[in-house]
Amino acid sequence: MWLLPVLFLLVIQGHFCTCEGKKVRGTLGGTLTVRCAYGQGWESYKKWLCRGNDWNSCKILVKTTGSEQLVKKGQVSIQDNHSRRTFTMTLEDLQQDDADTYWCGIEQFGTDVGIEFSVIVNPAPDPTDSPKPVARTPAGRASSPPFTQGINSSQPIVLINPHSR
Repeated sequence: MWLLPVLFLLVIQGHFCTCEGKKVRGTLGGTLTVRCAYGQGWESYKKWLCRGNDWNSCKILVKTTGSEQLVKKGQVSIQDNHSRRTFTMTLEDLQQDDADTYWCGIEQFGTDVGIEFSVIVNPAPDPTDSPKPVARTPAGRASSPPFTQGINSSQPIVLINPHSR
């Protein structure tokens, strides 16, 4: 089977990161959005999202019409953007049983093209866990490297390479 080269971009609650390992994470009860990019010439083809370990028997959850119109079925939706050559799949109200193997693909004559990715559902944060205070350096005193200032928890953390561990 020929696999379409795609770039995955993950959007979780407003945070963006590039996912090179084909594993995407969402939070229980949250929304997970995955974008698949494609090359020039595929704009008018139907795009789809299917679920299951086996490419030949995965269940198609949602499929575009070949247009840029949003298609929604239950908690799953898909939308194509021809000018950006990306299609976006969204899973809403993530549940633990949504963790599985998925495929984003393009319907064509003969064998479709697509690529596999895994969805991992993390537990929701415990609302009883309160944020831990951040130690601050008193005014006029230098802090020691590498932390030169306190962390503002209201700012999003941007992951440059999520697989650097």
